[in-house]
Amino acid sequence: MNTQLIYRFLRQVARHNNREWFHAHKTEYDAAWAEFCRGVNQAIARIAEFDPSVAHLTAKDVTYRFYRDTRFSSDKSPYKRHFGAYICAHGKKAMHGGYYIHLEPGNCMVACGNYWLPTQILTACRNEIMANEDEWLRCVQNPQFLSLFGEPGIQMADSDKGFGIEMLKTCPSGFPKDYRHIAYLRMKDYCCWHIVPDDFYEGEEWLERMADIMQVAKPMMDFMNAVIDDYE
Repeated sequence: MNTQLIYRFLRQVARHNNREWFHAHKTEYDAAWAEFCRGVNQAIARIAEFDPSVAHLTAKDVTYRFYRDTRFSSDKSPYKRHFGAYICAHGKKAMHGGYYIHLEPGNCMVACGNYWLPTQILTACRNEIMANEDEWLRCVQNPQFLSLFGEPGIQMADSDKGFGIEMLKTCPSGFPKDYRHIAYLRMKDYCCWHIVPDDFYEGEEWLERMADIMQVAKPMMDFMNAVIDDYE
């Protein structure tokens, strides 16, 4: 993927985030977006090799609009500062977990998992963890997973990895407060991510690097998808 083309545009739009500048440089956006979509289609094909459920997707199915929804934000800049794609077999708005790639100068990442889960589904996920504790721990406490994503709730603001975007401050209602793996029950999502350098997505080798990270996260995501899919 020609990331230099993409980053050049994203750096410019970060400095000139207004409609007048964007319309004057629309051809640059079109070129950068076309290159990103080419990379996304390559990513889908590579992920489909170990997760055939995503093989039917195209870049159009998994990419997000570049225009920001500013209605409820104090930041009124009209355009995002990144390109992102969420490769999920059930669609971008599904609770079913998927794979995410994010290109943003100085803040590129690879992520996997399930997020924004409603309370009743979180309760089912927590029950599943307790009922199948050994299987869950094999997914999230093996050396590869811990090295790439860490443990829930311990990431720092400047960390290059994380597991869980939000966590409850205390034990969820109805669960034992003395459960030895309580951190996994306090999670409000089951999403893990790894920050990568800007040159991660360059060339063609990035597909293998991306696949290596995602395949480490996949057992955790599969564990949760088996629960979540009963509700979709």
